Amino acid sequence: MTTATTTRRGLFVAPFDALADPRVVGDLAAEAEAAGWDGFFVWDHLQYGDRVSEIADPWTCCAAVAMRTERLLFGPMVTPLARRRPQVLARQASSLAVLSGGRFVLGLGLGDDWVGEFSAFGDEPDPRTRGRMLDEGLDVLRGLLSGEAVDHVGDHHVARGVRFRPAPVVPIWLAGRFGNRPPLRRAARHDGFFVIGLDGPDDLDAVTADLAEHDPAPGFEVVVDLRPDQDPRDWTGRGASWVLTRIGPFDLDLAAVRRIVAAGP
Repeated sequence: MTTATTTRRGLFVAPFDALADPRVVGDLAAEAEAAGWDGFFVWDHLQYGDRVSEIADPWTCCAAVAMRTERLLFGPMVTPLARRRPQVLARQASSLAVLSGGRFVLGLGLGDDWVGEFSAFGDEPDPRTRGRMLDEGLDVLRGLLSGEAVDHVGDHHVARGVRFRPAPVVPIWLAGRFGNRPPLRRAARHDGFFVIGLDGPDDLDAVTADLAEHDPAPGFEVVVDLRPDQDPRDWTGRGASWVLTRIGPFDLDLAAVRRIVAAGP
């Protein structure tokens, strides 16, 4: 398998409570860029249980990051495509790519209904059905982002004879839990795999071996996230092209977050 060879470091930020203000998120992204981080990715949730009371919209946060930085890669990590309309998402993604000069990454996944992210709003709660919606939505989304004509009538989405411009490059990373093979296979057809739930760096060997069976494209990204107290050196050189430091989700203190950001990668 050919993957990106340099391990880059980013932040994986929950815009919750003390960080539930896009202006604060924009400030943190500017501070992260100054401290030498390579990426800044925000969680996409509508609710997160009783311990989180305030949540910011990730798309507004992404616009703030785009305007406050010049070098960082950024994006939502991850957006459940099954609760989105691919045509609206395509417009948002392409606009953020243009706004940032090509630094936007679109993280997508199945999503989880453990706190009613779907069922509380009348969205599809069944993960198998959401998986089919995700696959079909990806086909429509990639077609629209390509700038080519799209003519699709499916079980979940319709796009009849449409073409979207502008069509900047928008990398798509798919998320999935370690050991769950369908998300890995899905990710291998796109630009990266954000693998969740690794027990240790040795698990990366299994991930990269499984990915190699599906022959992802050159430059394919393998992305992991760690707690701030985990040593990223244990993970670099083990097949991960991105190692993210997780900020959140609970009991966020802005001063403590700023110290992590200022410390750099």
